[in-house]
Amino acid sequence: MRKAWERELGAAVDELVAADTLAFGGVGIAGTLLPVTEAYERVSAALDDHPEEVRRQLDRVLADGTPAGRAYAATLLERVDPEAARAAWTSLRDDPSEFTTFVGCVMDRETLGTYASRRLAAA
Repeated sequence: MRKAWERELGAAVDELVAADTLAFGGVGIAGTLLPVTEAYERVSAALDDHPEEVRRQLDRVLADGTPAGRAYAATLLERVDPEAARAAWTSLRDDPSEFTTFVGCVMDRETLGTYASRRLAAA
């Protein structure tokens, strides 16, 4: 039988795999947290207590996730394995798939490749 933290992590990772939007904080005038942002935060919090399991789950998101999901996974990977994160961003920089981004009230569309290239340049 799986432990509660394993079920919670699995549900959060499933949310990231299916993510259609990338937002690291509240969105809109009300600053509402999207369910996928909450899932990202749950996975991020699990890194402290279960880094190996989270690392394994991030590989799953990178392999099976939507463009936004892969961006979340590569971002989280930066905390546990910077070299693997750089490799992930490098492999994503030619990806033409688009996803929605939110920064506060500003919604935009962006390709995963453009986003990955910016992350590599900032590293």
